[in-house]
Parts: sequence; C-alpha cells; structure tokens
Amino acid sequence: MDSPQTRKTGLNLPSGMNGTSLRLETISGSFRAISSLSSPSSSRSSTCSDRFIPCRSSSRLHTFELIEKKGSPAKEGGNEAYNRLLKSELFGADFGSFSSPAGGGAQGSPMSPNKNILRFKTDHSPGPNSPYSPSILGHDSGFSNESSTPPKMPRKVPKTPHKVLDAPSLQDDFYLNLVDWSSQNVLAVGLGTCVYLWTASNSKVTKLCDLGPNDSVSSVQWTREGSFISVGTNLGQVQVWDGMQCKKVRTFGGHQTRTGVLAWNSRILSSGGRDRNILQHDLRVSSDYISKLVSGHKSEVCGLKWSHDDRELASGGNDNQLLVWNQHSQQPILRLTEHTAAVKAITWSPHQSNLLASGGGTADRCIRFWNTANGHQLNSIDTGSQVCNLAWSKNVNELVSTHGYSQNQIMVWKYPSMAKVATLTGHSLRVLYLAMSPDGQTIVTGAGDETLRFWNVFPSRRAPAPVKDSSLWSLGRTHIR
Repeated sequence: MDSPQTRKTGLNLPSGMNGTSLRLETISGSFRAISSLSSPSSSRSSTCSDRFIPCRSSSRLHTFELIEKKGSPAKEGGNEAYNRLLKSELFGADFGSFSSPAGGGAQGSPMSPNKNILRFKTDHSPGPNSPYSPSILGHDSGFSNESSTPPKMPRKVPKTPHKVLDAPSLQDDFYLNLVDWSSQNVLAVGLGTCVYLWTASNSKVTKLCDLGPNDSVSSVQWTREGSFISVGTNLGQVQVWDGMQCKKVRTFGGHQTRTGVLAWNSRILSSGGRDRNILQHDLRVSSDYISKLVSGHKSEVCGLKWSHDDRELASGGNDNQLLVWNQHSQQPILRLTEHTAAVKAITWSPHQSNLLASGGGTADRCIRFWNTANGHQLNSIDTGSQVCNLAWSKNVNELVSTHGYSQNQIMVWKYPSMAKVATLTGHSLRVLYLAMSPDGQTIVTGAGDETLRFWNVFPSRRAPAPVKDSSLWSLGRTHIR
C-alpha cells in the first residue's frame, strides 16, 4: 500500500529519499531537478544535477582554438586565411557579420556561429610561397577573387631577321608606300618602274607590270580579299591589276602629280597625292573618281588608312596634320594638329573601335593615340627618332613601329602601357616600308639600303607561345628579281 507521502507526490522515489528532499528550481525560464543526497541541513550547500555539465577548464579545446582566450586578440597567421575561406564556404559570405550579446545568445533568437569554429592552432606561419599566405591574400582586405599566379615571363622576340631579300632600286623616299602583303600571302614591291610579286609559300617571283621609262611606281596596295592590287604612279595615275592573272583591269586619273599613298575599304579605293587631294574611286563606276575630299591638307598626302569597320578614313600629310573623314562628308570631321612633323604612320586598332595611332616625322618623333569619337588625345610617347610606319597586331594588343633618323630601328610596343617588348636593328638606312603577313606573326620591312627583312615579332592567335627563332636556318639572302 502506497505511503501517504508517495500518494502526495505521485513519484517513485528511490530508497532513502523522501519527498522533502526533492525540489524544482527555475533557471532562465527552464526547469531543473535538484536532489539532495545528504541531510537536509547540507542540502543548500551541496547539490547534484541530473545532467552532465563539462568543465571547460580541464578540456583541450584550446588546442584547436575552439575557444578564444579572453583579453588577447586572435592570433593571425598560419591557417587564418584558410579558416576564413572554410568558414565562408560553410556558413556563407555573410558569416561573421552577426553580433552576439555578452553572455551568449538571447533565447528565441538565431544562434550566432562561433567565429573560432574549425580554427586550427599552429605554431608557425607559412612560408612566402604558400598559396594561403597572408602576404598574398591580405589580412584586412579579405580574399582575392582572382587566383594568385606567378608573373609572366617576357615574350622572347628574335633579334635577327629570318629572311633577307635583295630589292634593287627600292627608293629611299619617306613619302612613298612601296610594299604591301596580301591576304593571299603574296608580297608586292615597287622597284623603280616595275611591280614584283613574291609568293611567300614557294618564294616564286613574278613581274606584275612595267610602267616604262617615263613613269615610276610610287605606291602599291592590295584589296582586302587579296585578288586585286592597285598601283599609284609618279605621273598621278591609279592602276588596278588582277594579281592572279597579272592583267590590268582599270586606270583612274584625277591627280595632277604622283600618287604616293593608296587605301582600300570593302569597295572604295582612296588615293592621296602630292597635289594635296584625296580621291575616292569605285570600280563599278565609269568616271575616274566618285568624290574628291577638299579643304583638307595643305601639303602632300603621305598617310591614308580606312578603319576596320569602313566608317572612317584617317589621312596624314606633310603639313603635320592628321585628319579624320567619314563616308558621307567631303569635309574632315576631325582636324588633329598636335604633331610637329609630317604624319605618314597611321594605324587603327583592331581591338577597340575609334582608337587611332599616328606617328610624326623627324621634328616630332612621337606616337600619339586618339579617340576619334571625341577627338581627344589619349597618350603620347617620344620614340627618339623619326616614325615612318605603324602597324597594330591583330593577334595581341601590341604595335610595331619602324623608324628613320637617327636610329633606323624597329620597335614592338605593348598597348596601352607602351612598354617596349623588343627593339630590332639591321637596316643601315631609314626603315621606310612595313607590311604584315596574313597570319599576323611576321612583318617585312624595307629600307633605302635596298633590302627587305622578315621578322617574327608576334605570337599566333591560337597559341600565344614565344615565337621560335628560325634565324639559324634561314639567314640566306635571295633576290626579289
């Protein structure tokens, strides 16, 4: 029969314990059972809990730094960067932004993650080569989104030409343009009264035309497709020839004196002459020219280049002016006068629209960069010598320039930093002529020393590996005629 005390509490108590030794205490809104195994007089000083509460002071949590020592900041270094990365992956990018009140999280609110979780303690910091070194990732700036990579080695450019061609009667005249390389891999060179074609694949030389004793070649320019070539003459004519059949297709007039520069876009041929005029020719029209660009240059036109989208034509002259024209106006839309010498060297960027580069003659020596959308000069660099030609690589964002007085060098530049990639020498006179191969890796330069030199200066578009130096097996000199 149950005792009265048992019936009163409704609990099965172990032997030796009565109901008076059992009480319920409320701690922070929760209940805990406290029992006294001693006499009632000692129950207030000695209590025992029914759940295990570990003593952290005797644990080894500090070994893993799961707890942080009070009064001392967390030690940076070692695996700190790794741990921050791991925490970010486990708890999200906003981890660490929660603030926990003193004494622990309040009841009913989301528990804040411990900022020291999974942080291993180390006795030394990683070496400088560690990918997680704080010197690489930084202590305060957080993690870098870009993986750290070793600095790239500078690209090696062969210092000697891999081929040299003799070019007798190649004129030493700054205002002429006598060398061009077609998209069909055929090089055209004007030598005296003749134009010769050199096929790069088999080194075959073909005479295209002979103007006779009363005239001479002053400019050559292939169409973009590489099937037709235009020839400017000293008497002011512009002839168009079929490069495959070596047959003349058309002769244009209009210039009063020599035609020193030619430029094709997709369907229009532009010509500039010593008479200061720029004429636009169309093979589909019977007249000599369809338009004349006037009120432009005050001296001979020696530089002419269409933009890659055919929207703008840049012209340079012996009057130190650089003009920009569009398709629909016979007046220049930009008149740039910062150069202090003749502007022959002109090139458009194939990587960025409205970006134009130009080079000045002996009194200027500068390469200048322009934004043709607003006419602003973006940059200018003094090269130290006359700038004869400019060409922008289509494979990489670099330029090549050829120079005359006084160093006669060839220079490769990285854009936009304009850091020098290479300086090449070999010509004994001004490097007046420049053309680029259809694959964009090789350039050919010509000078008044009557030589054409072929240089491997740019990497291929597919594999930007260092250009192989093939000069050991191809330094032999051959004749172009």
